[in-house]
Amino acid sequence: MIFSGKSHRKILELHQTYGDVVRVAPDELAYIDGTAWNDIMGHRKRGQGENGKDPVFWKTQQHSVISADRENHTRMRRTLAHGFSAQAMMDQQPLIQDYVDMLISRLRDNCADGTRPLEMTSWYNWATFDIIGDLAFGEPFGCLENSDYHPWVSLLFNRIRTSAANNVLRRFPFGEKLIQLLVSKQDRQKFQEHYQLTQEKVNKRLAETNPRADFMEVMTKREGAMKFSYPELLDNASLLIIAGSETTATTLSGVTYLLLTHSEVLQKTTDEVRSSFSNESEIDLLSVQKLNYMMAALQETLRMYPPVPTAIPRKAQPGGDVICGQYVPENTVLGIWQWPMYHNAKNFTLPDSYIPERWLGDARFSSDPQDVLQAFSFGPRNCIGKNLAFAEMRLILAKILWNFDISLHPDSKDWLQDNRAFTLWQKPDLNIFIKPRETS
Repeated sequence: MIFSGKSHRKILELHQTYGDVVRVAPDELAYIDGTAWNDIMGHRKRGQGENGKDPVFWKTQQHSVISADRENHTRMRRTLAHGFSAQAMMDQQPLIQDYVDMLISRLRDNCADGTRPLEMTSWYNWATFDIIGDLAFGEPFGCLENSDYHPWVSLLFNRIRTSAANNVLRRFPFGEKLIQLLVSKQDRQKFQEHYQLTQEKVNKRLAETNPRADFMEVMTKREGAMKFSYPELLDNASLLIIAGSETTATTLSGVTYLLLTHSEVLQKTTDEVRSSFSNESEIDLLSVQKLNYMMAALQETLRMYPPVPTAIPRKAQPGGDVICGQYVPENTVLGIWQWPMYHNAKNFTLPDSYIPERWLGDARFSSDPQDVLQAFSFGPRNCIGKNLAFAEMRLILAKILWNFDISLHPDSKDWLQDNRAFTLWQKPDLNIFIKPRETS
């Protein structure tokens, strides 16, 4: 099921057949009821246990903030929080704006006045990788400049795909031996190359003597226990790059496709952008916050096409826990599969329809429990980069709709259905036509 890339659809079928809780493995449960978010991942009072991250899933990321135990997670997140606050995003506005403007310029240079299709999943990835590269290490990867992926970025993509397969194999007895037998020598070599390039990137930044307002500065300049160890720097560097770029680029690809396959929504979103500003210079991180319909279109994209479609598993705490009103024994693997949860009619009316109005008070959806949508996860371990993601998504989408008229190439008409879900999406090419906007 996992290897097909269609596991998200199968999990939805199982929930539709068997109900809100489904056993998907001997020791693993999948949940679709919205109360599972708080029961599994919610805040706990001091002294209360928590359902920790599943160590099997995070075997190769043992020193990152996302996999750390409770004490170390609190320490690391408190350190990183300064770099991801709303104020920090406003402070970084000139940097983010420069890369978004470079994206617009490169699209204009390559679109052949709307006659040549552009593959937008790559362009979005190049922009978001350059932004997070500069925010994390004080320099970009050069993706936009070279119209190509940096070798380290390519290896990150390979790691995502192989990790999904490895996580399944680790569930079996002698799982590590199975991985050695079944994972190709080429994939093992790529994993080693990724580790070496991560070391090179971190070491180069550590050798810098001039202070920089980047995430590495935040992680290395704190004193005492708040300072990150070298293994923590390596794992968090890798995590920040993929989490701070790929999920944002995925949502931008998704909203582009969904707008282009829903002409009325595209027209409303475009009209809102073009009627809200007198000129492009007015479009910035602050002003795009008034674009309510565009924000609803992004919210609806996160529901229809969540950047993490599968489950990020937890393990039931020692002594077990009560989840959705039922006792669960300790060490049971607990998962909330986002794509099935958001496509279940119990949670959302017309779940397979792209309707941004559901987030704007439309009476048809008044009974929908909207807090079921937690695309950035939930609780004290939710995504620390939410502010950055929305800042980039709103600015990039607004700038594209301001500058260009866009349309879908026929060969991408089934793009959404052709996506394959592993931990993240494996996306096919999204080919669109971009024509510079005619202004009077």
